[in-house]
Amino acid sequence: MFTDAENRQKWLEIRRQGIGGSDAGTVTGMNRYKSNVTLWREKTGLKMPEDISDRPAVIFGKQAEQHLRELYKLEFPENTVKYSEFGMYFSEKLPFMFATLDGEITTPDGLHGVLEIKTTTIRNPLQWDDWNDRIPDSYYIQVLHQLACTGFDFAVVMAYIRYNKDGENRSQIRYYHIERHHVTTDIEWLQEQEKNFWRYVTENRTPPLILPEIQGGN
Repeated sequence: MFTDAENRQKWLEIRRQGIGGSDAGTVTGMNRYKSNVTLWREKTGLKMPEDISDRPAVIFGKQAEQHLRELYKLEFPENTVKYSEFGMYFSEKLPFMFATLDGEITTPDGLHGVLEIKTTTIRNPLQWDDWNDRIPDSYYIQVLHQLACTGFDFAVVMAYIRYNKDGENRSQIRYYHIERHHVTTDIEWLQEQEKNFWRYVTENRTPPLILPEIQGGN
């Protein structure tokens, strides 16, 4: 189901009443910056969400998004791309799940896809591991959530990556394609995780704390 919230204030009000794509990684313990318990406190009204709109990385990502979307159109002129700033897709199976997309792709043969645009800055070599032949776990979870809400056939993650090499600032764009039929098991798993989390919200019970996995080991 699709609805247009029409403005940011209404969009924020609806957002507090469900789980959005950017929440999905937190629900599953894959957000390094926010715990599932903190998210639960926000969804139950015990805590106001932190306003990060004035952070430089957020401002850059927001301003770059429209240009990257236009670049995608130039790169893939055979596809059509629609965008609704406050549009929201709601899962038919779990109506508390919703997604706002950076773009909706339609291919010439009628397939529908999610366009997810990411901007990131690599500050140390280890961070490349998150982007080499994969995307960061929290972004993967977000894409699964979007596919679950929309029922679309595929997703494209368009990543604009900034980095410094030999003292020079550089950038590159990478595309990652995810076909729905390859990730159906993961989508079902995520739906179960979000259903369990939302039960804690509706029953006003604090969920068990999920800690992100520590990378590496002995």
